[in-house]
Amino acid sequence: MQKILDAILADQLDAVADLPVPESYQAVTVHQDETEMFDGIATRDKDPRKSLHLDEVATPELGPGEALVAVMASAINYNTVWTSIFEPVSTFGFLKRYGKESPQGKRHDLPYHVVGSDLAGVVVRTGAGVNAWKPGDRVVAHCLSVELESPDGHADTMMDPQQRIWGFETNFGGLAHLALVKSNQLMPKPEHLTWEEAASPGLVNSTAYRQLVSRNGADMKQGDTVLIWGASGGLGSYATQFALNGGAIPVCVVSSPEKAEICRRMGADLVIDRSAEGFKFWKDEKTQDPKEWKRLGAKIRELTGGDDPDIVFEHPGRETFGASVYVARKGGTIVTCASTSGYMHEFDNRYLWMNLKRIVGSHFANYREAWEANKLISKGLVHPTLSRVYSLADTGQAAYDVHQNRHQGKVGVLALAPEEGLGVTNPERRAQHLDAINRFRGV
Repeated sequence: MQKILDAILADQLDAVADLPVPESYQAVTVHQDETEMFDGIATRDKDPRKSLHLDEVATPELGPGEALVAVMASAINYNTVWTSIFEPVSTFGFLKRYGKESPQGKRHDLPYHVVGSDLAGVVVRTGAGVNAWKPGDRVVAHCLSVELESPDGHADTMMDPQQRIWGFETNFGGLAHLALVKSNQLMPKPEHLTWEEAASPGLVNSTAYRQLVSRNGADMKQGDTVLIWGASGGLGSYATQFALNGGAIPVCVVSSPEKAEICRRMGADLVIDRSAEGFKFWKDEKTQDPKEWKRLGAKIRELTGGDDPDIVFEHPGRETFGASVYVARKGGTIVTCASTSGYMHEFDNRYLWMNLKRIVGSHFANYREAWEANKLISKGLVHPTLSRVYSLADTGQAAYDVHQNRHQGKVGVLALAPEEGLGVTNPERRAQHLDAINRFRGV
């Protein structure tokens, strides 16, 4: 592995193809024999630092249509948190089902799971049938792993019955020195970004693009008022940028003055600090408070000059969903991609059906959507919102901080990269966008 890293750092990428691939590599894993370690413990008290391990694992066999990538940097997503606390189910069930489908799938059914759904790195090897990529290419990867053997996936790969999220529902993810991906997960690394910056947008940027911009999601248009929950976070920060770039009006909901300032630095003028406003949408564990929904609606109209949201960008789930359905305008759209505060949503259906509102489910993105989202990053029209970078050995702490909502923007992880700041191949473009890069990093 060291010879491959030395070649990358020396910018001798043509030599990568001739260097031997190691038989094993370092990777962040969860262990199958520990899936019950948090039984009886409340979700918030489950600690990823106890379940995530830095192990030496065997290099997987490279299959047709696949690529092996030397990972320079990765990032933390909430699916890694879910994997680490074994909620809502253990991911070993995904790996076992995948293992039953084919000999290729069987490689993934192991007593350990290499996690991580983002990467920036260099292609080391490609399998049979791969023509678009070669060893030495600098790449980022999106997290859609799909077999494309069903007709259902050919109009939209997210509809394929064998669609999986790489590093969550597959093995050999990106929080490691090597990663195994489908070749159609690969996209060009933005030349003006460092390894850690380039690794951070992949999952959340593509997810926000489909959820908000794509016709498969909310199909946002110019002039739309968009309520964005968690607008300074890993997902919401990209939704905020898409709204601003697309001529929409973001109303950013955050949980602290510091996070409100991040939104303002991104260019958003309308910000709600829910902690300062004291919103409490639940009276107790079983009872919501419609008066608080109405108070939120009044605050939104105060900021917008009387407009209700055309689109509500939902991902907290249980805690906020009732309020989201209420505040959307008549004929508006509530688009949801996650449920970080709980999966069982409750809302007053009268406000949905009588006002002709729509709830749209959105899940990651297809290759075209991911490619378009990455192109916006490459052109400097959307910027990484990376706030902190950890070492691979400290991945457990990084996941813990995300689990406890201590982060702002995305949280990065260095894999093979020995330090931050490496990997820029277009310094002129970086200089052009450096102010925005630094501003959006929250530094």
